Order: sequence, then structure tokens, then C-alpha cells
Amino acid sequence: MEYRSLGRTGLKVSPLCLGCMYFGTRTAPEEAYAIVDRTLAAGINFFDTANVYGRGRSEEVTGEAFRRNGKRQQIVLATKVHGRMADDDPNMQGNSRRHIIEQCEASLRRLQTDYIDLYQIHRPQSDTPIDETLRALDDLIRSGKVRYIGTSTYAAWQAVESQWVSHELGLNRFVCEQPPYNILDRRIERELIPALRTYGYGIIPWSPLAGGLLTGKYRRDQPLPLNTRYGDIPAERRESSMGKQTMDAIEALIPLAQARNLSLLEFSLAWCMHQPGITSPIIGPRDMGQLEQNLKALDVKISDEDRKAVDAVVPPGRVVAPHYEADFGPHTYRW
Repeated sequence: MEYRSLGRTGLKVSPLCLGCMYFGTRTAPEEAYAIVDRTLAAGINFFDTANVYGRGRSEEVTGEAFRRNGKRQQIVLATKVHGRMADDDPNMQGNSRRHIIEQCEASLRRLQTDYIDLYQIHRPQSDTPIDETLRALDDLIRSGKVRYIGTSTYAAWQAVESQWVSHELGLNRFVCEQPPYNILDRRIERELIPALRTYGYGIIPWSPLAGGLLTGKYRRDQPLPLNTRYGDIPAERRESSMGKQTMDAIEALIPLAQARNLSLLEFSLAWCMHQPGITSPIIGPRDMGQLEQNLKALDVKISDEDRKAVDAVVPPGRVVAPHYEADFGPHTYRW
């Protein structure tokens, strides 16, 4: 296994990160425990969840998996804070000191651990000053409850602002960012990736398979497969993500993968994993079969010719499938 440094830290993580979002909801606990054990056996040491996934259920199942196998000290465990954790309390969400401190304690209990390796702000919040957020996170690091801090889906200017505030106030700085990134959505190559690389961030893409569009199971003029993400969402949102440009790109990418004797999934995930500046894309298998498909990408090398061929289909910095929604709307966690 080729372990990589998480940004400018000395922390070593695997080139794939296991996302635990479905644990306890679409993935039953017993299968989740098996997925964790198989992932560890493959050499992956990086695991990511969030308090809002199942409103704590994912963290509970993830924590129990590591209690059962006794491997907590061998892995890098990441979770996130920001999303709404109660419907009747306006303070049970966001990036305020109150919410961050309260939810960190709750996450520690659910994860059955006394420290979080990487604690991430799940989304930026314009009405909360970044210095309040950073001061709360700095206190958690100084107390030993958190080792490193990061962000998810921040703009380039927000990442730079946070670095300046940390420097000015003498606070611990964000060490990584978790953005949406895949062959069909390369927008972060315009400004975000250059900014993050300048400041030594680790980059941990989410949705490297574009929500399943790059698995190869969605084809032009073929019925939508049952019990899939895009088969279950409203038709109007499906149209925005699966329009002509998207399907043209998918049909052009499949022969590139086949020429390498690879599935579109393996090729697409390997492409993301080997893009400049990328640390560790997050995979989100719902079952063991999906995990095994994802793990095959670990053995795939991407050449300069492969990159040029992909660029001819979706040019750098372009987007053909806007999978990302910029808020915690009704479809963000209801797959």
C-alpha cells in the first residue's frame, strides 16, 4: 500500500478513504462491521463519517466496528460537524462554538473513542465568523480531543481566509479540504486545487464516482437500474444530472476503460486517486460487493495518455454533471 502524507502533516493515510455514510441506515450493522474488517485487510487505514449521517447512527456503527476488532489505534478516524441534528432547536446546527463543542463530545461518545484524528467542518457558514469556529476547534485540539482539523466543500477564498485568521490569532490551522471531485465535475481544478496545494492542504475528494454515474450502470437508452441513487430521486433532479452532455461523456469514457480491460468504475476512481494534489478519494460502498469493486482501483495506474484521453472528453476545469448541491437540502442525505 502506498501511504500518503495528509497535506503538510506527518500523518500517513491510504490512497482511498472508506466513507461510512450508509452505516446503520442503508447498510445493516453486521454488514458494516464486515466492510470495515475487509477494508482494513486491504490496507486502508482512513475512515470518514459525520454526525449528521443518520443523525449519529453512522458514528455509532463505526465506533462499534472498531470496538469489536480492536483496531482503533491503527486507523485515522475522521468525522464532521455542521449539519442539523434536531428539528426543533436552531442551535443544533452550524459552526458556532456551542454547536462544535457539544457535537464533538457527542461524536466521541458515539465513536467510543477519547480522540478524533480529523475533525472537519462539514460546510461553511456565512453568518458565523471563521475566528469563532477556529477558536473552538483550537480548544478541542489543545484539550487532546481532536488531533487535526479540516473542512468540506469550502471555496478557495474561504480556505485562504482561514489560513490568514489562524496565522493572525496563533490558532491551529485546517490541514485538509474535502471537495466534490470526479471526471464529470472538475470545477475545483480552476481555483480550489491550486490554492489548496499552495497552502499545503491534503485533498480528500467526496463523490469520486459522481454519485454512481461513473460506475457504468447508467447507459443511454437503457432502463434505470432498480434501487440505485438516480433511480430513486425525483425526475427533475435526475434530468439535471443525467442530461445529454453527461450521457455523451459516459459513453465516451467507457471505451477508454475497456481499452485498459477495466470497468468504468475502476478507471474513474483510479483517475481521481492519481490526479495531481489528490490525497485520498472517499469511497462509499453500501455493501461488500460494491467495496470489492472499489478496491480493484488500488491496483490501477493512470498514464499521461489516459489523462489526455479524459481531458478530450471533459476538459480540465469543466463540469458536465452538476452532482453537487450546495446545501443540506432534502436530497443531500436522502438517497
